[in-house]
Amino acid sequence: MDAFSSTFLSTLSQHPKSLLSPNYSPNTSSSPILKVSSVRIEERPQTTTTTTRTKPQEKPTPSPYTPPKDTPKRQLPTKSITTKKPVEPSFPSVIFNAFDDFVNTFIDPPLKPCVDPKYILSNNFAPVDELPPTECEVVVGSLPPCLDGAYIRNGPNPQYLPRGPYHLFDGDGMLHSIKISQGKATLCSRYVKTYKYTIEREAGSPVFPNVFSGFNGLTASAARGAITAARAIAGQFNPTNGIGLANTSLALFGGKLFALGESDLPYAVKLAPDGDIITLGRYDFDGKLFMSMTAHPKIDPDTNEAFAFRYGPMPPFLTYFRIEPNGTKTPDVPIFSMTRPSFLHDFAITNKFAIFSDIQIGMNPLEFITGGSPVSSDSGKIPRLGVIPRYAKNESEMKWFDVPGFNIVHAINAWDEDDGDTIVMVAPNILSVEHTLERMDMIHASVEKVKIDLKSGMVSRQPLSTRNLDFGVINPAYVGKKNKYVYAAIGDPMPKIAGIAKLDVSVAEADRRDCIVACRLFGEGCFGGEPYFVANNSAADEDDGYVVSFVHNEKTGESRFLVMDAKSPNLDIVAAVKLPRRVPYGFHGLFVRETDLRKLM
Repeated sequence: MDAFSSTFLSTLSQHPKSLLSPNYSPNTSSSPILKVSSVRIEERPQTTTTTTRTKPQEKPTPSPYTPPKDTPKRQLPTKSITTKKPVEPSFPSVIFNAFDDFVNTFIDPPLKPCVDPKYILSNNFAPVDELPPTECEVVVGSLPPCLDGAYIRNGPNPQYLPRGPYHLFDGDGMLHSIKISQGKATLCSRYVKTYKYTIEREAGSPVFPNVFSGFNGLTASAARGAITAARAIAGQFNPTNGIGLANTSLALFGGKLFALGESDLPYAVKLAPDGDIITLGRYDFDGKLFMSMTAHPKIDPDTNEAFAFRYGPMPPFLTYFRIEPNGTKTPDVPIFSMTRPSFLHDFAITNKFAIFSDIQIGMNPLEFITGGSPVSSDSGKIPRLGVIPRYAKNESEMKWFDVPGFNIVHAINAWDEDDGDTIVMVAPNILSVEHTLERMDMIHASVEKVKIDLKSGMVSRQPLSTRNLDFGVINPAYVGKKNKYVYAAIGDPMPKIAGIAKLDVSVAEADRRDCIVACRLFGEGCFGGEPYFVANNSAADEDDGYVVSFVHNEKTGESRFLVMDAKSPNLDIVAAVKLPRRVPYGFHGLFVRETDLRKLM
């Protein structure tokens, strides 16, 4: 979610139920539990111990992977346990770090809670070290046979504790994978080895600024911009190798598994047979993908095509494209009819169309000049939805529809009706859009069903629930098709997730009742993340399967992996896996079946 704020660097290159069951009682006596309530901001990074894996040296992989330029070649990680010794900083690093400290202390200190690392990185938002594949204990029930594969969730986890402003979106991407085989589970946590991560790991300290929080106001932006440019000129990093964090989501398409962040190209990753996570490299689809792509591509379950886009602060503000099942990227379709830069994090597809949102969040020069964020809300802007044929070769058939008050960050699903003359879209509408970036705890999102009559141009909206819901998912087999059920995270408040709600979106517009048909609250002091639906083997019904999520108990400091029956009225827990250490709160996840994991080897 950082494409706008990374502009500076980019342009250098170009009632509750308990946690487990009604009888669940956490046992904290068997092993000591560390409860993290705050973090200490260090002037210098601490030495950490990591475990990595051995693999014979392989012949370098040719394009479409894009190896970092001016960076020495590295062997794949080793499996022996190694301790990284503190790195003695070079003279230029000492100078640049001193300037950074001056800016962070006197010019732009982290005064607001939304950018104060001591606040943002408290409790289970605090970062963790990497964890090699570690066996887990199934403490409740048994893992269903259809969970044969790996649930992998992405999220921010700063490699070094920040000394200046820090936003939740600024952390380095870390993947937390629970690999399941024959009813047994193995947890592994690894950083996505991005160019940024690698450069800073070798330097022993931060090199890149926190792009989402570090460019607020002209003075701070000029100061940090000058330091960053000086670091590049001094050879500390090459901006053409990308500056992304790969911290937002994962997607499986084109025969590869990608870790995604919308300010950079995707990073290909894979899982080893023992569950270890390996970063293969930055991927540009044979040189056809430039700059960046969305962290929310849509994969058609029937054709296996991936539909995607990129957006930014320079025209064209929106560019649409797709990727064939064999991994071939199609030519870009620039959308010049989007006349202003907008925060376009997600979109939707149907069998015939792609739907984009032009919301009230975007670039605000006046706010930036007066010391605020370059990305903010504009209450005078009328939100729009744009519809384009999904196989369009240009934007000639792009149509825009005004939808006042409809601001979406995430889209759940969309489909065609009336032989393609009507589009139906389901998405959470951010009712308090002005708080989206700075006061996420004040966000309230109401899931709505929107109908667009393509012939008349009429747009109608139907609220589906009054609860604070976001991170909605469906059965992946119904992407772009008419579906009935949605599984959404309950904010209490956002970004903490108190439980999961199941919605029946087929309720008629005339029936003005809440569409929640099942609910599971995790319990007092327990919070989870985005749910994910995994269909049962040979499932006949849309909701025949399981909802999975990581859940953390802030009272005991224990994290668990929960498996819930998607058909049951209370989303009953059928299995719970006690994790060997806590898993921080994060963003989006994906379940990859074992048959697909083997193809990545």
